[in-house]
Amino acid sequence: MSERMSEVSPWVARWAPLVPNGRVLDLACGSGRHARLFAGLGHPVTALDRDAGALAAAAGPGIVTLQHDLEAPGAVWPIAPGSLAGLVVTNYLHRPLFGDIAAALAPDGVLIYETFAHGNEIFGKPSNPDFLLNPGELLELAARGGLRVVAYEDGVIDAPKPARVQRLCAVGPAFDPGMANLVSGNL
Repeated sequence: MSERMSEVSPWVARWAPLVPNGRVLDLACGSGRHARLFAGLGHPVTALDRDAGALAAAAGPGIVTLQHDLEAPGAVWPIAPGSLAGLVVTNYLHRPLFGDIAAALAPDGVLIYETFAHGNEIFGKPSNPDFLLNPGELLELAARGGLRVVAYEDGVIDAPKPARVQRLCAVGPAFDPGMANLVSGNL
């Protein structure tokens, strides 16, 4: 993995302080760059990935690893509804999980999601439409899950490599809206 791909996403770092005390899930965690961020902020973290090698790299203080292939036939979502203070997803898209992702958040929980969107084909991989968000798709995820959008972007980024992405930070219905003002400074 390149050094730049191991750096914490600026989007995730920006919104991480919104997550209330409690467990955070780093979904499709890879080497655990965001798991380490949240553990460093004092959250107990579950780092979930299907790759045992990636999980070995993700393991650390405050981080429980869970090897689970969510895309395997008959796979079951392993997280209890309403049990997460935060859920972070970057560079991963498996649409059948959308309902489970929203349901896993506590009423005051925070979802931070950032992945590739249609238009990324001009930058390289992923280019398969199955792995690219449709316009507004993360907004639809939030709406269907009963979440309130705090921040959303759909556009081109330059780092860690040029790509077209959608980014979302959304909160549950019991989230204190004053907390979002402290982080964003402009809401």
